[in-house]
Amino acid sequence: MPAKRRRVQAQEEEETDEKEASGMKNENDLVSSKYFQSKKMRLLSDFYNKPCIDLAKSFLGQILVRRLPDGTELRGRIVETESYLGGEDEASHSRGGKRTERNVAMYMKPGTIYVYQIYGMYFCMNVSSQGDGAAVLLRSIEPIEGLDTMRKFRNVKRNVQKPLKDKELCNGPSKLCQAFAIEKSLDRQDLANDQSTWLEAGPEILEEDIVSCARIGISAGEWTHKPLRFYIKNNKFVSVRNKAAETSANT
Repeated sequence: MPAKRRRVQAQEEEETDEKEASGMKNENDLVSSKYFQSKKMRLLSDFYNKPCIDLAKSFLGQILVRRLPDGTELRGRIVETESYLGGEDEASHSRGGKRTERNVAMYMKPGTIYVYQIYGMYFCMNVSSQGDGAAVLLRSIEPIEGLDTMRKFRNVKRNVQKPLKDKELCNGPSKLCQAFAIEKSLDRQDLANDQSTWLEAGPEILEEDIVSCARIGISAGEWTHKPLRFYIKNNKFVSVRNKAAETSANT
């Protein structure tokens, strides 16, 4: 082979190696699921550093990813959330500035997972936002990948053997935690860095497509009726639709 051709080939190989090394570096900088490699990337800390209501709306459309110990990934689009505004909010676990071992995650950096147990057997997943004791509850998810695994997890806690419809897998805060195997061990983990649970960017949801209404199961004086629940309009995976709020939003 002529010397000039050898030099050209060596230069091309060197440039290829540099491009591959650069690509490996970029992939290691941000964790991405196998479904979003090269396109959709993990949401980092800046995304979560918002006031509680803004974060609750921003969550709509984003993708929750749960990587199980065997490497299986479960994925779903967040379609419904609730805001809990901290000390002033009479329906919040942090009302009046209350701090306990249970709710400490609500006071940690934005993007911290807060998992608490209800009825001694079910879990709910929240994410801290700006503001002391403020957090967003994930209420419903539209399942995308791993539905058979979600169905298996859901059936563990069910006595009825009637098959679950897709829209029934994650249409409630405890249901989505069952389906995604979210338990107390995830409490206080950082969504921006955790290797088993994170969010990836999903489609943008326009303000006109977001329904704002009262939270579910709240009995806290004037806070009972405040419009602090948000969901994607006309989405069949939402836990409970508020027809009055939808009608009002359309006028």
